[in-house]
Amino acid sequence: MAGFTGWLRFGKLCTRSPGVLGARAVLSRGWQGERLQRVRLLSSWDEEHSTPVEGLSYIQGPTRCRLVNKTVGQCLEATAQRVPDREALVVPQENIRLTFSQLKEEVDKAAAGFLRIGLRKGDRLGMWGPNSYAWVLIQLATAKMGVILVSINPAYQAAELEYALMKVGCKALAFPKQFKSQQYYNILKQICQELETAQPGALKSQRLPDLTTVISLDVPLPGTLLLEDVMAAGSTEQHLAHLRHAEKFLSCHDPINILFTSGTTGNPKGAILSHYNVINNANLVGERMRLHLKPPEQLRAVLPSPLYHCLGSVGGTLVNLMHGATLILSSPSFDGKKALEAISKERGSYLYGTPTMYVDILNQPEFSSYDISSMCGGVIGGSSAPPELIRAMINKLNMKELVVAYGTTENSPVTFMCSAEDSVEQKAETVGRIMPHTEAQIVNMQTGDLVELNSPGELCIRGYCIMLGYWADPQKTAEAIGQDKWYRTGDIAMMDEWGFCKIVGRSKDMIIRGGENIYPAELEDFFHTHPKVQEVQISHFKIPRYIVFVPNYPLTISGKIQKFKLREQMEQHLNL
Repeated sequence: MAGFTGWLRFGKLCTRSPGVLGARAVLSRGWQGERLQRVRLLSSWDEEHSTPVEGLSYIQGPTRCRLVNKTVGQCLEATAQRVPDREALVVPQENIRLTFSQLKEEVDKAAAGFLRIGLRKGDRLGMWGPNSYAWVLIQLATAKMGVILVSINPAYQAAELEYALMKVGCKALAFPKQFKSQQYYNILKQICQELETAQPGALKSQRLPDLTTVISLDVPLPGTLLLEDVMAAGSTEQHLAHLRHAEKFLSCHDPINILFTSGTTGNPKGAILSHYNVINNANLVGERMRLHLKPPEQLRAVLPSPLYHCLGSVGGTLVNLMHGATLILSSPSFDGKKALEAISKERGSYLYGTPTMYVDILNQPEFSSYDISSMCGGVIGGSSAPPELIRAMINKLNMKELVVAYGTTENSPVTFMCSAEDSVEQKAETVGRIMPHTEAQIVNMQTGDLVELNSPGELCIRGYCIMLGYWADPQKTAEAIGQDKWYRTGDIAMMDEWGFCKIVGRSKDMIIRGGENIYPAELEDFFHTHPKVQEVQISHFKIPRYIVFVPNYPLTISGKIQKFKLREQMEQHLNL
């Protein structure tokens, strides 16, 4: 019955959508003609008007569009053929400026070089360092030849690094010598004393038995291979031919990336994502942003977010690769001033970031001196954003086409997202609607039953975007993904009759007081309204017993507040 009513709704929408033909006519003219070969036109009714079923919190995203059955390497090849001379990557601090054609050539050399030094399909290579040209190069090169990229937090110290390398059995590790106070080579030596005297590419470590190959990104170091030399070794026609042969054995369903969960709730787990996961998510995110309808001058994305995080590697690198947009890395690590400089000097049109990043950017002392006239939109994700911040971004950063994205690393990552044309209120109060080819349900945490609309419960996701699993952790995988393929996000959410979703907290953060459930997001939204409170009320049981002012919060490197650490600090501070 649900499927039948869905088709009735679809038919009604088709009959009242006069704008579709007009949109297609526009596409046939001028610069947009090139997109006819690669873009399935999505009208607003096609993509964004799925609604919940029979008053319950279940929704299925549109499936009219086809999913992409290609590897990252095949997608890079296609974009390089389509727009070879368009800028693909700009890294101001390294004086790097590459077109798609040039980027593909460099990626091929690196991929062939990795094969030359003995890396093979399924091996794991850890990338440990801040944002850089080499980060993007290695991300694409490993995907091109079948090695699984392991995204390692650049702030990791020796114990954390050892955990990550051992957990997934990294065969290779790449890093710069140092960044700021982080001495990467010296940190590795703490857990790998054999490094300094090892033959490059033939490391034998007692504590890290799987690690044989260490690659320095910038300067020669004892026991390491220099990335420049690896690429030179792969630049011969013989080794490029070897790469082309190796690519024939890759599948879009092969694992491409292991990303460690950020650790806001405990020890990191390694989520495994495939080409199919991330390519389709990147493609659909870009289409929800209407990138396929933008002229080249409006396809310039500034990325201050870390590439080791899904927002950077998928939302940044792959969204722009799929849609022929220019990726601008504004700084090695987050720097609000550098982000504004990149927007001004590089005529950035889109910006990516987490709420804490946008707060920093908006509060830069010389904010008003930067030319942000080229800005038109951007993405905010990573954690919940207060409504006041959303409004400030739209009004002060000129991000009229701002979209709010919600997801998890395990979901590749985006599952709900606003559209550019959604109202300010919808962007400020929700995380948008379900993405195509994705199902969502909100269930009672005790009974597992679907909850009614506008009622809180745990959000569960199902579809192409679900990770392959946690690396070497079948128990945690089974806890997260049921036999029915539903992934439990651990987020408490509510869905309205139009399918808009609101995240109200984490199930582990929920407070039970006097028999009432209290979600931290409610209190956070309330406090964010200060100092211009016009009208507000809070139930008496939601008023906090303690209010503590702190100079800063414990954060992950991607800007998320580590609430479990904050809870521990407050319990100690208040003697609870």
